[in-house]
Amino acid sequence: MSERNEGRKPKVENLAMQAPDGLDPGSRRSLLVARPSGAWSRFKRNRPAVLSVWLLAALLLLMVAWPATLRVAAFAGPNGAQFSQTYDPDHLSDEQFQPPGGRHWFGTDVHGRDLLSRVLCGAQISLLVGLVGAGVSLVLGVLWGAVAGYAGGRVDSFMMRFVDILYSLPSIIFVIVLITTLEGVLKKWLGGLAAPGLDRTVRLLFLFVGLGAVSWLTMARIVRGQVLSLRQRAFVEASRALGAGPAHILRRHIIPNILGVVIVYLTLTVPAIMLYESFLSYLGLGVQPPMASWGSLIAEGADQMNPIRIYWWLIAFPGGFLVTTLLALNFLGDGLRDAWDVRGGNG
Repeated sequence: MSERNEGRKPKVENLAMQAPDGLDPGSRRSLLVARPSGAWSRFKRNRPAVLSVWLLAALLLLMVAWPATLRVAAFAGPNGAQFSQTYDPDHLSDEQFQPPGGRHWFGTDVHGRDLLSRVLCGAQISLLVGLVGAGVSLVLGVLWGAVAGYAGGRVDSFMMRFVDILYSLPSIIFVIVLITTLEGVLKKWLGGLAAPGLDRTVRLLFLFVGLGAVSWLTMARIVRGQVLSLRQRAFVEASRALGAGPAHILRRHIIPNILGVVIVYLTLTVPAIMLYESFLSYLGLGVQPPMASWGSLIAEGADQMNPIRIYWWLIAFPGGFLVTTLLALNFLGDGLRDAWDVRGGNG
């Protein structure tokens, strides 16, 4: 009998989908505990997603370890100081356009700077812009979509018509206009501060704000749709009958139930924002020298292309890192989507 009962025992990970709506919140919470473990097991079976995690982890390790190595070497005696100066991403030298070799693995650029260091420093800027822009998209999109979906009626109609108006504007043109028109005004207003690196800080600030401002619209629509499907569920009605306010219901019941969808879309937003930043840097509207991003490095390499000689490494390495990172982030997002989608048939 015990073996027969064990054979009939249902999978715990599917109880979250089989749980009736009429259960009290405590019982539903106990059934929902098993879902993350089932999602993790499904995620581990997705080999491209797992490989993408390892690639992104290796890139983050290189981004942190290489600058730290240069700083430590600068205080490790004459040889260490020379090593640190040679591979300093901003150090100018007479070794212009050196091809990849034992001394410079990725070669050097037009100013004799080590391209490997420039690529790793550019990764910091590109990923920072992508993560901050995705964070802005997360905050604005979740708040806007949750309020619109829960309020409904005229409030929902007004808020979503505002989103539709912003959707009708070309997003990249909006960011370009924002940077070109307001950057000079802000610099003039802050001109009395005489702070070093003010130009670069203002440009990064506008990249964060501009790219985040155009990336939250789809997040708001996704969140609104999820909230509309959840606000009439039994556990929400029970909480409302007990006297809970809209803020409490959204914070404790609705938003936790849409976190899976939000996280998945967030991982797909990061590569989109990184691609926007690379395009703006290629146009000269992104980060300013001597700072570097992958887009600005590709633009610098393209400027050196001529019919006489092609310095292929100036485009191949930053472009390769950009493409590989974007693919890894997209595979990660697809893996998370498949892992959280219990009804997809993978469980």
